[in-house]
Amino acid sequence: MSKRFAIRPTAIAGALLVCATGALADPLPSWNDTDAKSRILAFVDTVTDPQSSDYVTPDARIATFDNDGTLWAEQPVYFQLFYAVEQVAEMAKTDPSILTTDARKAAANGDLKAVLTSGKEDLIDILALSHTGRSVEEFQADVAAWLDTSRHPKTGLRYDQMVYQPMLELLTFLRDQDFDTYIVSGGGIHFMRVFAEDVYGIPPEHVIGSSIVTTYDTSGATPTIQKQPELFFNDDKEGKPLAIDRHIGRRPIMAGGNSDGDFQMLEWSTSGDGARLGLYVHHTDADREWAYDREGHIGVLNRGLDEAEQRGWLVIDMANDWSTVFPTPAK
Repeated sequence: MSKRFAIRPTAIAGALLVCATGALADPLPSWNDTDAKSRILAFVDTVTDPQSSDYVTPDARIATFDNDGTLWAEQPVYFQLFYAVEQVAEMAKTDPSILTTDARKAAANGDLKAVLTSGKEDLIDILALSHTGRSVEEFQADVAAWLDTSRHPKTGLRYDQMVYQPMLELLTFLRDQDFDTYIVSGGGIHFMRVFAEDVYGIPPEHVIGSSIVTTYDTSGATPTIQKQPELFFNDDKEGKPLAIDRHIGRRPIMAGGNSDGDFQMLEWSTSGDGARLGLYVHHTDADREWAYDREGHIGVLNRGLDEAEQRGWLVIDMANDWSTVFPTPAK
């Protein structure tokens, strides 16, 4: 493994100076002045300073981030599953004959608990039913319409308002320092590409996710890409480094996640030469968001917590390191 990232005294001084000069000069205003913020600022200073022995040229400044639980919330279930369940309910209104299983009937009734306890095969079936049998353009138009009208059951916010303000600031800060930022997530690639550019400033070609089989269809007036009910690639765990290699072709120097599904991405990204930074968003704030880590059905974080310190990874304590969680929604 490469050397761990060491913070130079000049980098610490630079980070403290930024924090002391007020909000106007602070690239991370929603981050409290804790070690987490100082380490991020020091790392970026180190790799962008031409006088630094750890200087990284702009073409190699690659940063990859998980989406669910890292850039936006993921409780009580992944937001994409909310979409799937609501889509099945809409489909059943016009074609009740699709309700051939108890899980499909539960989805049509909006019974998310019953859907979650129905088993893996039934969940896959609901995702296949709601995501396939149409073109990518049709699917993405439907997702966009859903984002416009649907609201989270606990917060009442649009799902794309439940993004983390500190992470939005981090993405902007990195790009201002000539980083290329990517999403590398277990979520559906076509689903995330609908909102990633507007919400995160990350264009579709920088979104990497799980995907299903697609086919090229010329039966209509215009060729289309059709979504088929068969998994092509699961972008999780070992799949994340493989996807990064396939889509980006460079080892990132920075990677962020929130669960053990992101472990291999952080492991691979921080095992190269030079200064590198891996970080975990640790969900510790039950008042402003949710508190969870080692147990549960989503965002389980065991190995990451156990090994973060020895690997030199930064664990962000949401309750203590962030002054704000969600952006203030427009009235």
